[in-house]
Amino acid sequence: MDYTTLENIKKWLNAHLTQERYEHSVGTAECAEKLASKYGLDKEKAYLAGLVHDCAKTLSKEESLEIMKSLTLCGGELDNPKTYHAPVGAYIAQTELNITDADILSAIRWHTLGKINMTDFEKIIFIADKIEERTRPCQISSPIKEALEKEGLDKALLVCYKNTIKSLVDRELKICTTTIDIYNSLL
Repeated sequence: MDYTTLENIKKWLNAHLTQERYEHSVGTAECAEKLASKYGLDKEKAYLAGLVHDCAKTLSKEESLEIMKSLTLCGGELDNPKTYHAPVGAYIAQTELNITDADILSAIRWHTLGKINMTDFEKIIFIADKIEERTRPCQISSPIKEALEKEGLDKALLVCYKNTIKSLVDRELKICTTTIDIYNSLL
């Protein structure tokens, strides 16, 4: 990886994200790098995917929807504006940050909703986003980390989906059918 390119990406992120979101992104990158090392995956790619995963997080709903018009979406992706930043982020990573690696773009694309049969690389970015230590509270990340240590990536994902579904039910929010399908496939 070209250091100057990474530094330019960090500068771009600093200019486009809040300080808290930037800290979360760095935390996700660090966590993804550790997980990649543990699971024999490319650490540099994992770091970059973790760093850039929320690059579209501060866009308005309207800006995101405008970009999403040109993207292929799966069922239910328009149901929750909080997840718009994932497909839009992959688009921005490619078009503005010149990231062309398919694994990185896919991991960014699927880091919120996920998909059935995610690759291990996609799984570590998804999980790193939930358990990074800079901004994520221990009460949320601890059960995921415990499942990861004891039973691996799929059990950690299952804990993530259980928590998501419970939270959506508690808040009386719509649950994307993809979330249910992924949960059922992990069972």
